[in-house]
Amino acid sequence: MGIQAGASTGEGKALSTGRRRAGADVVLRGATVVNGDRRPPRRADVRVHAGTVVEVGVGDGPLPADGATVVDLFGLVLAPGFVDPHTHYDAQVLWDADLTPSSWHGVTTVVTGNCGFTLAPTPEECRDEVVEMLSVVEGMSRTALQAGIDWGFTSFPDYLDVVDARPKRINVAAMVGHTALRYAAMGLDAPTRPATADEVDRMRRMVDDALDAGAVGLSTSRSESHVGARARPVPSRAAGPGELAAVADPLRRRGIGVVEATWGPDLFVDELAALADRLDRPVTWAAVLTQRGQPEWTERIREATRRLPGQVVPQMAAKPLKVQVDLSVPGTMATVPAVTEALGAEVADRLGRFTDPAWRAEAGRQVAATDWARRLPRAVLQESVAHADLVGGPSLGDLAARDGRTPFEVLLDLAVADNLRSRWTVALMNDADDEVASMLGDDRLLLGLSDAGAHAAQLCDADAPTYLLGHWWRERQAISLEDAVWRLTGQPADVFGLRRRGRIAPGMVADLVAFDPDTVGSRGLSRRSDFPGGADRLVAESSGIHRVWVAGTEICADGRLVPGAFPGALLRGAA
Repeated sequence: MGIQAGASTGEGKALSTGRRRAGADVVLRGATVVNGDRRPPRRADVRVHAGTVVEVGVGDGPLPADGATVVDLFGLVLAPGFVDPHTHYDAQVLWDADLTPSSWHGVTTVVTGNCGFTLAPTPEECRDEVVEMLSVVEGMSRTALQAGIDWGFTSFPDYLDVVDARPKRINVAAMVGHTALRYAAMGLDAPTRPATADEVDRMRRMVDDALDAGAVGLSTSRSESHVGARARPVPSRAAGPGELAAVADPLRRRGIGVVEATWGPDLFVDELAALADRLDRPVTWAAVLTQRGQPEWTERIREATRRLPGQVVPQMAAKPLKVQVDLSVPGTMATVPAVTEALGAEVADRLGRFTDPAWRAEAGRQVAATDWARRLPRAVLQESVAHADLVGGPSLGDLAARDGRTPFEVLLDLAVADNLRSRWTVALMNDADDEVASMLGDDRLLLGLSDAGAHAAQLCDADAPTYLLGHWWRERQAISLEDAVWRLTGQPADVFGLRRRGRIAPGMVADLVAFDPDTVGSRGLSRRSDFPGGADRLVAESSGIHRVWVAGTEICADGRLVPGAFPGALLRGAA
């Protein structure tokens, strides 16, 4: 049985033995232990005391109970809690103590603040700009952000204090974002120009303050797809040459922290390797994804990375990178200026543009000049009120060929006829299984890019851990169980310096997950309207996740979240 989507409401019950206190001794009996260091699975008992693994018994018979509570895990795999290194829970953590759906999928630690987009440091006059940017770039509901963010902070240390004080079911490690630093140093000019020397120095001091407060690193983006409020590039894209290295210098000087980047034309393989070499710190970047029709691309990038200096760890995704085309929300087709402008208008004005021949002609020309020209023909209707007969059916390309129109024209006509309630989905890249399987065998790549907490109304890849285990390990047999668990635990813990997590060994924090090897996986998507302001989102339930512990406290039992179990911590300085 897997964790169910309703579990975060507190419904359901724990096992008859009740929720375990972190201070009570527990012996986890008879599981197949895969301990996050790539060693082969083995049958073992594990003793936990005061939230810490204190003994792993192998070969000498069962560990004595000695008054401890014994939990029977025969038939299950026991692994370290999963670590998701690429999430955007920066806002959601302020209103969702469960951090769903990640906590349904065996994740016990999430790393937030990726791609340079953090809520702090943000001066008061830039808050609306930041909300708009997150809405457009990361597909976060503007309604949910406005209703759910209590701006009781300005600086990054203040933000960490707020997160620290909130109840959390799982752990959070946070990076500080380059875009936020620019807003704090430059105000509303941040997206429009390079920083002055004084502004760079101010950002550098804020990075020092963030590291003092417990940030695990610094993130940035140069991606051309990251277009924020009023169709302007996000602030980190306006940085001049050398700004990122200068702002990141506290990591080099102090010998701590990681840099995460979303690559762009002027910040790619060579530049990222040079940055890692200069800082002498790990640099992880998003992402190496299979390119349709270009099977040699990923191998070329991987080979170039192997040849260059520096601790560079590119990220990969285990799932196809799908996007939802939804003409009711900002951020859809962000590389098409006419569409971006229209999606910023009120619904009535938006509908007027979508039916205006002049606007359609100009927007159609812009679409033809972008990758959307080859993406839209493959798009398939995923959700609709007025066109239920087309859901899962013919693609936009098929419908266009039938009617003698372009796929973009069909998209507009169907969307308008359904009052913008129709949603399509299309795989952009990473849908070549054989190439993804090859990348899973490359130890230099880090499994990331779930984007949990972002694009919530359009996609849900927070199920990446259970998808890896269900699809790639059990079904495809493209990866061994010990390597799959290492990719979810030991490897990300090492990259981000999570010193006492990612392995099952004496002295390690007892973040643990027990799953059924025969059923672990991800279920289908469903839509819920449970965000602040009634905003909706897509979620994926898990299967086969039986029990989860965070610091020795059971947060999931019998596939249900345990009511009132919030042992998660803010991991300051990658504790």
